[in-house]
Parts: sequence; structure tokens; C-alpha cells
Amino acid sequence: MADTGAAGEPRTWDFFISYTAVDRRWAEWVAWQLEDAGYRVLIQAWDFVPGSDWMFGMDQGVRHARRMVALLSAAYLRSVYGGQEWRAVRAEDPEGFARKLLPVRLEDCDRPGLLHTLVGFDLFGLPAEAARVYLLEQIGHSLAGRAKPAAAPEFPVPPRTAPPVAEPVFPPSPPSVPVGASPFGTLRATLTGHTNSLCWVAFSPAGRLLATISDDTTARLWDVPAGTQHAILTGHTKSMDSATFSPDGTLLATGSVDGTARLWDVA
Repeated sequence: MADTGAAGEPRTWDFFISYTAVDRRWAEWVAWQLEDAGYRVLIQAWDFVPGSDWMFGMDQGVRHARRMVALLSAAYLRSVYGGQEWRAVRAEDPEGFARKLLPVRLEDCDRPGLLHTLVGFDLFGLPAEAARVYLLEQIGHSLAGRAKPAAAPEFPVPPRTAPPVAEPVFPPSPPSVPVGASPFGTLRATLTGHTNSLCWVAFSPAGRLLATISDDTTARLWDVPAGTQHAILTGHTKSMDSATFSPDGTLLATGSVDGTARLWDVA
């Protein structure tokens, strides 16, 4: 008999998290991010409470969750129960049209058999905030069935390998110019951290802070003299397209294609 709600209908979830015991901390982290974003999640660690039948709960997740997130690791791929879960969902959607099975790698491991042809993504090797943004971005692409960017791609100008006919060949820069320098100035810092293309940059009135915004839905504040990251600002749900400081430099305003503007206390 299926687990039912108040109206007698089978309970449903947006996602069932399939994992093995050694990856429980990863599973709870993924489940928390999804629920925090408004999705309904079934996960053994939270939903299989004392007195419940865990095998029945697994069956409910496989049968009544719209999609299953399979957290892949070497231990998971050796798990008998994990294999039963992902194979059952794969059998329901063998062509992948419904995208019912979402493989997510937690470590660098091979994807055997029927998992090999499914498009998935990796969470390992990313800092926590970047992993959160990437997880929700990839989940959104799977639900939408498309990953079209919010902004138009740049025109792809091919690199020049040789000058056109009749164009003079200029000699390379003299070896006395140091690496990272040019006749017009010297490189001060390279700021990295965004996981997608940048859309806008803005200096604070005093010039001590730089704001950068990106298609990864985050804004970042940088300490210009130190060349270090000052803060990560999260909250927009789609790519951002503008940013400006208040005249006194105490507030930063950001705009996004999600239809919202946000004000941030710079301090």
C-alpha cells in the first residue's frame, strides 16, 4: 500500500536522494540546498524515522519521486541497494527523455554500464558556495530541459595564426618587457572565483572596492589594494546584469534578469 496524503493520494517528491552510508554528509548537504530552494526531497537520513520500513521508503522514493539524484562515489557504485535504486529508475526512462535519473559525482569515479551514457555533473573540487550555485543551476537545467544562457554569447572571433596577405609582420615585443607588464602598465592582480562569465564591474567611489557580477548569479566584492576577495553576495536566482555603488560607497545595488534589484550593505 502506498504512503498517502490527507486526500488519499500517493505522496510525491521532487527528488529522491540515493546515496550510500559513507556519503551521508554529502547527501544531507545536497538535500538541504534543494529544500532551501523550495523543492520537496525524500532522503533516508531525515525521512526514515524509527518505526518506518526503510525498504518500503526506498520503494516510495523510486516510484513516486519525480526524479532521483544518484550521488556517485566508488562506495556507492559497489552498493547493492544503490544499484537497485538507480537501475529501477533508469528502466522507467531508458531514453532519458524525462530526465528521471540525475547522476552527480562526489569524487573522480567511473560510471559503469547504463550510467555511462547519462549526462551528469560533478560537485567535488568546488568551494561550498560555488558548489551550491552549480548544483541549483544544473538542477534547473535538468528541470527545464535546456541550458540556454540568459545573455547572448560573445561573437567568436577566431585567433589569428598568420597575417593576411600584404599585411606586414611586426616583430615580437622586446625581451626586456617583463612577464605581466606592457608599455601601458603593470598587472596588479588577477581576481578569480566566479564560475561563469562576468557581466559587469564597478569601482566604489573611493576606489578601494571593486564589485563584479556574473552569470553564476553571484556578486563579489574585492579589496582593490590587497587584491583579495572581500565578500560573496548571493540571493539572485538568475544571471545579474548591472551593479552600482551609492555615492557614499556604503551600499551596492545589483540588478538581475530574475526581475529583482537588491541593495547590499557593503560593510
